[in-house]
Amino acid sequence: MLLDGDSITDWWALNDENKAMFEKYFGGMKTANFAIAGDTTQGVLWGLKNGEGQGFQPKAIMLMIGTNNTGGTNNTGTMTAAEIAEGIGAVVQEMRTDFPQAKILLLAVFPRGNPGDSVRDKIAEINRIVARLDDQRHVFYLDIGAKFLDDGGYFLPGTFRPDNLHPVAKGYDIWGAAVKDKIAELMK
Repeated sequence: MLLDGDSITDWWALNDENKAMFEKYFGGMKTANFAIAGDTTQGVLWGLKNGEGQGFQPKAIMLMIGTNNTGGTNNTGTMTAAEIAEGIGAVVQEMRTDFPQAKILLLAVFPRGNPGDSVRDKIAEINRIVARLDDQRHVFYLDIGAKFLDDGGYFLPGTFRPDNLHPVAKGYDIWGAAVKDKIAELMK
């Protein structure tokens, strides 16, 4: 399985607690994590177009990218939800070209911030658009964001760092549990 995205995916290997969660859910698989902290849709697309993953023949890919495009960080400027979704679509298309045998688990952009923050609305719109990429043959969309939140829309205690963006081990445990069956299905 190949993983790609930003720090949220990269940090499965940040510390021993996160690594333990990765091992718990994916330890029996051959994996390669190409995620880079701070990356954007443009950065992932650039990496793919410039040889990232060449020589790999993954059965499955887990992709989660787009949050760093929401705030005008990393030289993205101010991007609309539609522009960010278009970038995610371009990444998915490049992955389909580069890894035609792979099934792609496209994760919704995780929630960030607090209820009422404008970034939450932007992420919801991004996810509404990219959900259409799910063709149930090559691309499988999965939104697990609600699993991290309480009924009021706040992060469950102990699941995310104070930045309300990056999971900690308990958050990675929720993530792993939410995707393990789908990943196993895609790896067949």
